[in-house]
Amino acid sequence: MDYIEVALPRPTDEQKAEILIALLADIGFESFAEEENIILAYIPEKEFDQGKLDTLSDEFSLFSKSGISVKHIADRNWNEEWESNYPSVWISGRCYVRAPFHDPAPDAEYDILIKPKMAFGTAHHETTSLMLEKLLDMDVKDKSILDMGCGTGVLAILAFKKGARNIVAIDNDEWAYRNVIENARLNGASSMDIRPGDAAALKPGDRFDVILANINKNILLRDMGKYLETLVPGGRILLSGFYKEDLEDIREMAEKHGLVFAGSEVKNRWMAAEFIRQ
Repeated sequence: MDYIEVALPRPTDEQKAEILIALLADIGFESFAEEENIILAYIPEKEFDQGKLDTLSDEFSLFSKSGISVKHIADRNWNEEWESNYPSVWISGRCYVRAPFHDPAPDAEYDILIKPKMAFGTAHHETTSLMLEKLLDMDVKDKSILDMGCGTGVLAILAFKKGARNIVAIDNDEWAYRNVIENARLNGASSMDIRPGDAAALKPGDRFDVILANINKNILLRDMGKYLETLVPGGRILLSGFYKEDLEDIREMAEKHGLVFAGSEVKNRWMAAEFIRQ
């Protein structure tokens, strides 16, 4: 799948910068990166609508149309870039996430192979590493797991290696869906139930002891209720993909659904929060 990268001047006001990212997510942008004074936003090429971007500029005055740049990102370019730049990652000294062209680490408790076809889900981003760290500390043996917005499937694969059963991994991106199937096979985890789609891909009979959702604030707030329909009493949900400033909104929504806050971790402003269903 080809993508469009849009580079926009980052508002100097922190709140306005977060509003801009939220508005971009509302019109279909799936992932974001921040460089000095710039926000990079990514959307599948087939979903990109220049008119919607122009409307955002006109209605909210958060950026100037003349101040943005739009670049086409070919499907093959992602793989080429990550093949040449992808470093392996240690998580808590226990989990080693690597590409097939890296040598294994004999002392790793969990060795995870990820084909570097997409940036998100390779454990380099703070939210992924936070989720992996939390998952390492959880007892998931024989538990049922949902990895919602699974990306490369790295979280689901770690759960599999820790002895979880009935693992469901869901992503609405066709590229991610194909990639997680490949990564599951590389890690001997082909028994995982891998589905394309979003919260609508959940089935009436789905029941999970642990839900992992590393997506973004807007989607978490929108779909949290649908996720929780599948969470058993006493089950845990671990959320990430949002800034520490957003924890209050996430916590408020979770508590509306009867969840109890069980703690959080932060890394470079990115947050992971855990809740328990009573």
